[in-house]
Amino acid sequence: MKNILSTLIHTIDEINAQDPDQVLVNNQLQPKALVYGQQMSACLNTYWPNSVDILQIAVRAQHIKRWHIKRSEFASGKAGYYQWRIALGKFHAQLTAELMQKQGYSVEEAQKTAAIIRKENLKTNELSQTLEDVACLVFLQHYFDDFAKKHSEEKIIRILQKTWAKMSEKGQKIALTLPLPEHLSQLLTKALA
Repeated sequence: MKNILSTLIHTIDEINAQDPDQVLVNNQLQPKALVYGQQMSACLNTYWPNSVDILQIAVRAQHIKRWHIKRSEFASGKAGYYQWRIALGKFHAQLTAELMQKQGYSVEEAQKTAAIIRKENLKTNELSQTLEDVACLVFLQHYFDDFAKKHSEEKIIRILQKTWAKMSEKGQKIALTLPLPEHLSQLLTKALA
């Protein structure tokens, strides 16, 4: 199974390498979705080593071809944002399931992976919960600083509280060990007070 897993991960990366949105990593512009997938896998491998294939795939493919459905295609405001996120989740799940079956995974494995990507039964499905934890940890490690620069302290604290509520106890414990810069650490402390 490891051979088809690595081939599938490579296929996901090839798709994500086409992302027109670029981010600066080590002074080099790289496709945003590709970088995000790699960050997700690195986090999973660090804190949940030896995870089952379907979780490894779901984590890597969570934002597969994310640029395909644009935020601008939905109404502005919170309702439009949630509609966009739901549409993305379904798209990522379906595309991943199709790629898995082409690679030789069973329909059942593909459906289970799709359910993880859609974050179904978050608090009762351990695999969906782990994906959520990984996404929250990657946000804190790699995206929190930029987010904090663009928003008011009040909004940041509200987002942190929502993020915290989505995480498992294990995810929260890991989050508290992350080496965050002092100003971000203080915001997290305020949010949890």
